[in-house]
Amino acid sequence: MAWLCLSVIIDLGLLCYFKYAYFITNMVNDMFGTNVAVFDIFAYVGNGFSETGRFMVDRIVLPVGISFYIFQVISYTADVYRGTIKPVNNLLDFGFYVSFFPQLVAGPIVRASEFIPQLYKPFHLSRRCFGLAVFWIMNGLIKKIVLSDYLAVNFIDRVFENPLLFGGFENLSALFLYSLQVYADFSGYTDIAIGVAMLMGFYLPKNFNSPYKSLNPQEFWRRWHMSLSRWLKSYLYIPLGGNRNATFGTFFWIALFAVIGTWLSGSLIVGISIVLIAAIVLVVALIRPDTRKKIYANLNSFITMLLGGLWHGASWNFLIWGGLNGIGMIIYKWWKDMPWHWRMALITITWATILTVRHLYPLPVWNLFAVWVGIIWAGSFVRYTWFLICGIRHRNNVGQGISKDHFDWLAKVWAIAQTFTFITFTRLFFRSGSNLDPATANHEAWETAKNMVQQIGSIWNTDVIPLVLWEYKEVYALFLLGMFVHWLPERWKRWYRIQFAMMPLWLMAVVVTLIVFVVYQFITADLQAFIYFQF
Repeated sequence: MAWLCLSVIIDLGLLCYFKYAYFITNMVNDMFGTNVAVFDIFAYVGNGFSETGRFMVDRIVLPVGISFYIFQVISYTADVYRGTIKPVNNLLDFGFYVSFFPQLVAGPIVRASEFIPQLYKPFHLSRRCFGLAVFWIMNGLIKKIVLSDYLAVNFIDRVFENPLLFGGFENLSALFLYSLQVYADFSGYTDIAIGVAMLMGFYLPKNFNSPYKSLNPQEFWRRWHMSLSRWLKSYLYIPLGGNRNATFGTFFWIALFAVIGTWLSGSLIVGISIVLIAAIVLVVALIRPDTRKKIYANLNSFITMLLGGLWHGASWNFLIWGGLNGIGMIIYKWWKDMPWHWRMALITITWATILTVRHLYPLPVWNLFAVWVGIIWAGSFVRYTWFLICGIRHRNNVGQGISKDHFDWLAKVWAIAQTFTFITFTRLFFRSGSNLDPATANHEAWETAKNMVQQIGSIWNTDVIPLVLWEYKEVYALFLLGMFVHWLPERWKRWYRIQFAMMPLWLMAVVVTLIVFVVYQFITADLQAFIYFQF
């Protein structure tokens, strides 16, 4: 146990040093009035071997993909400790597992128990697996260059660089387009990684499962970055207590987030509020044994999502992004167990409250919430009315005619649309905090997010919408095409995947040549790095 703790402390210490040095330094300086400066100890040591002193010691350079291979090292240590796998035979095997290049810099995060046993199996690549590997590589290239890079260069980056130059419609469009961009970029990388690894005889876990088909936020995180979700569940959520109880780790993270919240907001009220809310939740859990496990599960899940946000970056925006996703999951869990009468009453009260606040404080953010919650209220009202009609028909023993099941597809479409919209709006904070200098990330990210909310929540000039649609018709057409393919039934995708894999080699070579030619036409002068390289 001591060796396990030492290993995890060293791993997380390196991760904190490289990713959170600016964050921690700024927090300490602000809280204690000190003037501590960031110092790159590794650059200092490197200068000791160089006569020119070529490395800057006042700036820390983040190693590419450090989070991913740190997580894999922790997975190996924990799995060996638990007895899930046996230790590798030599250091080279361990190094191969940690530095396996196809997925090294952006995942998927491969657990030791999934990968290391493959080291000792003889190489085998069937004709069908070869075809599937080529398919995944081509599929990843199309996602990355045709979808992700084209949307980013021709629209998304322009809006996020200066939201105030664009109207509400363009800012809202940039958000939805970014949802497709980040999916195409990240899943494109993992598709390529899976294909390249398969050519080498290794099989990496599936990392995406059509996440924008999700019916709720909880399902979304079972479909998005699945390897990270599994890792967080196995090595964070369950050790925190999972759905059983609250542990020391639960209280530790609550206290730490209270400190971080106080520093980031500059207000002690925020930290006190976090502690008070957590205390109330725990008191309710103690006096309500029937809901205790659910409360503990939600609390540990929320902490896990906050830490997932903090893992992506040490800024206020990433914490908000993780927190919003955690809140969305909790609200869904309570909502699905709530009687329909209570649901309708709750959403009505919520909308009325937002409308009142909007009237008293006419800010763009309240306009945005008023419209969104109003749409949710309208959909809930329709479903509630149908629920009442079905109940009356059932009580009157009317067995013929249209049943509730006939409209299940409509309910699913509505749930998918609401989930996609919610996830898209949380991405406002994710994208705003990305690709920034850690020293200035907090201020720049918050300003970008605030400006976009202001533009989206302000009165739109509807006259320019047709002009924008025409000016960027290729961008919008590509977005619609990408979402159409994404929402295709899984059996259709499996069919054309297998058809490609079983093509004669000469025909596959022709198809690959055509794909490469088309992809080349979309390559921009300014090649875009994969988004998750920064994490």
